[in-house]
Amino acid sequence: MNTCMEFSVFQVKVENKQRVIELSHLIFNEMNKDEKVILSYDILENTKNIEELSWYLTWLNKEVAENTTAKWPTFPSTMEFQSLVGDNIYYGHLESVLK
Repeated sequence: MNTCMEFSVFQVKVENKQRVIELSHLIFNEMNKDEKVILSYDILENTKNIEELSWYLTWLNKEVAENTTAKWPTFPSTMEFQSLVGDNIYYGHLESVLK
């Protein structure tokens, strides 16, 4: 089964950025609690707009990504994370077209 990538872009005020990064790490750990479903991740800052942070995740597979993200509201750190994020600019699961 092929891995699945997730790319998400969030608008975050500069004063909230460090806490959003900390909460991101907590959320990844919460998602991986029962089984390692996120194989790797990075948190990126837009070089032209420091108020845009992105997640770049590598999931075990598409089904795991969809099932885990469907549980988004149940993770302990989600509510605080969402309260500090202005807009969810983009969110998507992506699979390689190169076989």
